Amino acid sequence: MEIIESKKEFDSFWSKYNSRKAEPVIYYVFSDIHLHPSHNRISFLCVRIDDDYILPFNHNDALNLPIENLGRLVTENKKYVWNKKNLLHQIDFKHMVDISTLLYLETNKDYNDIDEADNYISFWDYKFPNQKNLNDYIPLLKHYEYIKKHMDDNIFNDEFINSRYDYMTRILYTIEKNGMLKNDKLVYTQYNNFTSTGRPSNRFGGLNFAALNKTDGSRKPYISRFGSKGKLVEFDYDAYHLRLIADVLDFELPKTSVHEYFAELYEITYEEAKVLSFKYLYGGVPFDIGKNIEFFGEVKGFVKKLWKLYLEDKYIESYIYRKKIYSSNMSDMNKNKLFNYFIQNLETERNMEILNNLLPKINKYRSKLILYSYDSFLFDFNIEDDLKCLQTIKSILEHNGRFPVKVHWGENYHEMEDITEKFIV
Repeated sequence: MEIIESKKEFDSFWSKYNSRKAEPVIYYVFSDIHLHPSHNRISFLCVRIDDDYILPFNHNDALNLPIENLGRLVTENKKYVWNKKNLLHQIDFKHMVDISTLLYLETNKDYNDIDEADNYISFWDYKFPNQKNLNDYIPLLKHYEYIKKHMDDNIFNDEFINSRYDYMTRILYTIEKNGMLKNDKLVYTQYNNFTSTGRPSNRFGGLNFAALNKTDGSRKPYISRFGSKGKLVEFDYDAYHLRLIADVLDFELPKTSVHEYFAELYEITYEEAKVLSFKYLYGGVPFDIGKNIEFFGEVKGFVKKLWKLYLEDKYIESYIYRKKIYSSNMSDMNKNKLFNYFIQNLETERNMEILNNLLPKINKYRSKLILYSYDSFLFDFNIEDDLKCLQTIKSILEHNGRFPVKVHWGENYHEMEDITEKFIV
């Protein structure tokens, strides 16, 4: 290991780093363990080429390199990085392959968290609880002890590269960097797309943004950054999982309310039907329901087929990205739980396909996508973008009417009015 502290040392390092044959592995450490990546800074890099090189930029244990040298690392050769999404908040080195994604696709596990046994940072945080930029003070050799072990233990394989996961990383980064205005201050979400179910979680600073309470006023502080010229606009899919599975099964559900459709079949109320349909979908289809209601009969057959494939092949593939979900990486699996994993992967991957199409189309507008939560999308809408912007969003989300959405807007995220009918021509 070599610590690079002078211009001469950096120039020598850079000639190796910039070689066409070089495919450096980059591990970065932010200064503050409590700050969001968008508000943070890089304390140092550990770059593995022929050896491990420490490049300090804001660390107290070394002579720091000029921050401008970070820009010199933006080169045309391939680079492997850990947790690419967080790094993008500070810099894009170009042609970056995300090791975290490669390991996740191979093992279905999140390798970004420090194992409890190796959690040296927690010790220092406990010892100095109020220290800002704590990582700048933890000895470089202590950092490197963990980083070296992490690099040595986690061998990644290029055969698991999936370009669609790369644009998933960039989509979630784009949403994060837009921020949400809360009490006149921008706050930032943080997505983790390396979950066991495949559905991203979204929490930061003690807040679970994916589960903000709809009834207790928790959403009220969130308002538009555009003041009197802004509204928060939310698009919600109708009976999303039911429609997703119907799409897989090539089963025609009505364009009108799916829950009203099933309420008539069950001969019960809308709310009762909603509860019952999801109970059948997630918990298993009873014999009589599978026999008498064609849709759930097909669902039951699909679940049985999926479980058989899982037992025979020891994995299943997600429907769109063909990500393998291995039995060796899952515990206490049963056929209904496996089906839930399949649905959540399907939901996530379809949403990423839609957003990959949507975001470039609305890039010309001032309005911003600020929150994505499973079956809903929250936009900070600038009214000067006019109705055409919202019509574009609705049209792309609905995908030729296959997945209808409801539209709500309001001055804040709590008090939202249904404006779906305004889009009916």
